[in-house]
Amino acid sequence: MKTVRKSIFPEAEDTWASIAARELTDTSQEDAVAKIQSWNLHVFARRAPDDDAPRAGNPILPSDVIFLEAPLTA
Repeated sequence: MKTVRKSIFPEAEDTWASIAARELTDTSQEDAVAKIQSWNLHVFARRAPDDDAPRAGNPILPSDVIFLEAPLTA
């Protein structure tokens, strides 16, 4: 059986900080946010919506897959 990386679909108003606080409780907030961003470059590198947009400053969409651990090794 193949092992799958732990992941979630974010809640509607999730941010990097809210995901980190909820999912990586044993890690400091700053370290948890950095880890989640590094494991999710497909979202982190996305251009954030403009300041006048409904999701201003937040590139995370509810349809994104957010990985909660580093890539698995072969």
